[in-house]
Amino acid sequence: MTDTGYNFNQINPDYFDVLRPTQLPAYKNQYGTDGNVFFGVRQSMLGFNSSTQTRYGELTTRFAFDMFGVGVDAGQTTFHLLYAYAEMGMFGVGHNWGLFCDFDGFPNAVEYWGPSGMSLCKNVQLRFIPLNGRNRLAFALERPGASADQGVYRDRIELSDVNLKFDVPDLTAEFRATRRWGYVELAGAVRKIEWVDEGNEAYDLSGKVVGWGFNLSTNLKLSKKSLFIGQTVIGKGIQNFMNDAPTDIGIENDFGNANAPIKGVTLPLYGYTAYLNHQWNEKFSSIIGYSAVKIDNSNGQSADAFRHGRYASTNLLFKPFPNVTSGVELQWINRENYKDGWTSSATKIQISFRYSFKEEIKK
Repeated sequence: MTDTGYNFNQINPDYFDVLRPTQLPAYKNQYGTDGNVFFGVRQSMLGFNSSTQTRYGELTTRFAFDMFGVGVDAGQTTFHLLYAYAEMGMFGVGHNWGLFCDFDGFPNAVEYWGPSGMSLCKNVQLRFIPLNGRNRLAFALERPGASADQGVYRDRIELSDVNLKFDVPDLTAEFRATRRWGYVELAGAVRKIEWVDEGNEAYDLSGKVVGWGFNLSTNLKLSKKSLFIGQTVIGKGIQNFMNDAPTDIGIENDFGNANAPIKGVTLPLYGYTAYLNHQWNEKFSSIIGYSAVKIDNSNGQSADAFRHGRYASTNLLFKPFPNVTSGVELQWINRENYKDGWTSSATKIQISFRYSFKEEIKK
């Protein structure tokens, strides 16, 4: 897959070919100049699936990667693991989409990152699936993780020896009912987040909180050519389950407590996504939709902390042959800060070309 286009505004250069509201500038000219052309092949991917019959049933595996660098590799064209997962009967293990998210709620877009208000998170997990079919029920123990915003206190020495502790996994679950009109899915998550003050300063900043969330999503077949995609997410301390959201934990002032004048709290979150996929004919299709995520900030966060992100896009895709897709997509995002009055927006036009192929090997 090859992507090219034009960014009318500035964005974090590590994410030059996608639009993420959290990566918009938090102050004027944080990321240099407006108006830049981009080219990339980072969406190119390769995957391997297998199916093996055993005495206990069918064993399926999936291993896949693309070239979109994230984390320490942000901005690079490099190996990025997507799937390393195996499933047999009621059990699954490995790296896959977390149960809290619904990847079927991703619109038919060519932009890699997609709507900011939906939950999208891959994770290493142990999965139990007692129902799988017209009705699906699944539970998972997932690798724990969280992120913290130390706000206006980020440079204080007292915070330098506060470390996160994860002694229990995240618990997630989903139930999906599929019918001829589409499906509806409800997912939930609960997690323990703890931090330990291991220093000798006067303050003891240790603490722990419980994060939780619910995700209600659906695909509705409005007609033979139109599909509505919707999703609503609500919770606290679940930001790293989201497609594009900031930290799970914020600083709250507690000046009445002489031993711990500040404390960590889970940040409430609300997100939603509404998109329409429409097939004009056998060769042309389009999407149009809007998504947003909003954070209730804590009073110890800095004035330029992320508060509200918005995302919208529309496209026209052309599929001249079964394995070839090309198209043009218009995307817009917006960021609103906590309390300094700053807002910023970005608009991007993207043109993409994708060729898909597969080979099947039978014993």
